[in-house]
Amino acid sequence: MRSFHFPGRSTVHAQNAMVATSHPQAALAAIEVMRAGGTAADAAVAACALLGVIEPQSTGIGGDCFALVQPKGDGKIVVYNGSGRAPAAANVEWYQERKIHSVPLTSAHAVSVPGAVDAWDRILRDHGRLGLDRLLQPAIRAAEEGYVVAPRIAFDWKNNFEKLKNGTNTAHYLLPGGKPPVAGDVIRQPELAQTLRAIAKDGPSAFYRGPIAEDMVETLRGIGGLHTLEDFANHSTEATSPIGTIYKGLDVWQCPPNGPGLTMLVMLNILSRFDLTKYAPVSVERFHLEAEAARIAYMIREQHVGDPAHMTVEVASIIAREFADEYINKISMERTLDLPNVAPPMNPDTVYITVVDRDRNVCSFINSIAHAFGSAIVSNNTGVLLQNRAGGFRIQPGHPNCIGPGKRPLHTIIPALVTRGGRAQMSYGVMGGQYQPTGQTHVLTNMLDYGCDVQEAIDMPRGLHYEGNYQLEDSVPAAVVEGLQRLGHKTTKLVPPLGGGQAIWIDWDKGTLTGGSDPRKDGCALGY
Repeated sequence: MRSFHFPGRSTVHAQNAMVATSHPQAALAAIEVMRAGGTAADAAVAACALLGVIEPQSTGIGGDCFALVQPKGDGKIVVYNGSGRAPAAANVEWYQERKIHSVPLTSAHAVSVPGAVDAWDRILRDHGRLGLDRLLQPAIRAAEEGYVVAPRIAFDWKNNFEKLKNGTNTAHYLLPGGKPPVAGDVIRQPELAQTLRAIAKDGPSAFYRGPIAEDMVETLRGIGGLHTLEDFANHSTEATSPIGTIYKGLDVWQCPPNGPGLTMLVMLNILSRFDLTKYAPVSVERFHLEAEAARIAYMIREQHVGDPAHMTVEVASIIAREFADEYINKISMERTLDLPNVAPPMNPDTVYITVVDRDRNVCSFINSIAHAFGSAIVSNNTGVLLQNRAGGFRIQPGHPNCIGPGKRPLHTIIPALVTRGGRAQMSYGVMGGQYQPTGQTHVLTNMLDYGCDVQEAIDMPRGLHYEGNYQLEDSVPAAVVEGLQRLGHKTTKLVPPLGGGQAIWIDWDKGTLTGGSDPRKDGCALGY
């Protein structure tokens, strides 16, 4: 094991199955599902449903889901796009007439139809052995009987007190006693338990049709939303194929748009032109190159990517290794590139779960309600906290990510899968809103260029070049910060940790699994 003087946890090892999540209780639930004969998909859904209760700032049934699933670790990789659409009445002209120039993040207009519940059901029908009736039980118990608030979740709850105090029904549902809970408090959500119980009994139809859907629509329309029952009833999950590139001899796979995974692939294509091993892993040069690659990739994404039905540039062209040549050839180790400032409209929270079962079925799974505590709108009677994913739309006619009837917004959440010769090598993801493409690139290059194991790669200090500032964790050495400033980077110190991540590496020769989970969150990797 190589040490870069940023000690963290040791890796977790197992032979049969493994999971890594952002909360120990969710990891344990996933292990229990697999011990009972469930698949990786079963375990991921059970863990995610539970996280939707016990990590409410990040995820829930009011959010969206993306997943990459590879049967037996060597089959065809299937992408599940469980993202929701804007209401059918969401014409850009409607917003322009009312002088709305960007989607208000705590308004009904920020709420797209939640796609998670239908995605979970579709993934289970294709790759599971157990149903929602069984897999939602840990979440139901937590909501009904109570759960203990973990430290990082309490931190986020406190930071969002004002948002929750001023939201729609959030003070009632999410501020017990009128204040944010602290670590160690027990929280109960009986209305959410009842909603989960209905979904467990009747499946997705209980969520997208009938009383639960009626309550969500009534809540949204009551505060100015354009949603209808038909918008919910018409929702469906899309199954498709992944997009990918090659880095250091491995194939790296992402979900296609409206997922933003191609951002990470463009970053890898750029960095593949440089020998990172010439520089220390925590050095001015390495951090500079990563930032320049991110600035180019994010700019390309913001110019060209949205709902694929409305893109004018082919995805295959964007992820071609030559697409960014114009900018790559101008990268200098002496100064920053002169590029337009990119200000993406979203920087949300999420949960990422990776699972590999004893049959080596692999599930790379991500679920989010967008910003912390989503839209701060809880459906009147159901306890469903609704996402604000439609806040990612632009109100800019002609742009591929302009809001429109039934369109899916450009997302931030990206699960990843790495294969070698068609066989799964690593299932991983890095949480943290706009950080995710940079984070995935950082973790992967930590491993493939610097020889880190999965835990070392996750622990390494991080930075995100976002809206003109290089946001650096306080663990980045002062000499590196000063060196970046000399190259022209405007830097900002981040005291809260940047993102979070989970990974599982498969050693086919030894028949073992190696897992890591980010200490920036409350979670862990577990195996048996």
